[in-house]
Amino acid sequence: MSEDLTKKAANMLLNGATLSSDPCPYCKGVRVIKDGHALCIACGREPEKKSVPQQESPSPILKTFEKKLESLSLELEKESDHNKQQEILKSINSLLETIEKLKDKQ
Repeated sequence: MSEDLTKKAANMLLNGATLSSDPCPYCKGVRVIKDGHALCIACGREPEKKSVPQQESPSPILKTFEKKLESLSLELEKESDHNKQQEILKSINSLLETIEKLKDKQ
C-alpha cells in the first residue's frame, strides 16, 4: 500500500467515508466508500463505471396493440371454428407486423 493511497483513504474516512464490507473486485482488498465513490486501500483501483441503457417506455399505441394481441390470443385459444381461427390468425399477423414497425421507429 503506497503512502499516497493511505493518505487518500485516511482523508476520505475523516470526511465521512466508511469501510465497505464488500471486498475489492480486483484484489479482494478493503475498500473505503463515500458518496458512491469506492477506493481500494490495497490496489487503489475503482470499479469500472458502466452506463446502464435506459429503455424508453412503450408508446400508448404500442401498449394498445399489445393488449389487443393478448385479447386475440385468448380468443383464438377458445375458438373451435376453423374459419374464425383463420380470421383471428390474420388479425394477429397484422398486429405483429404493425407492432414490429412501431418498435423499429422507437
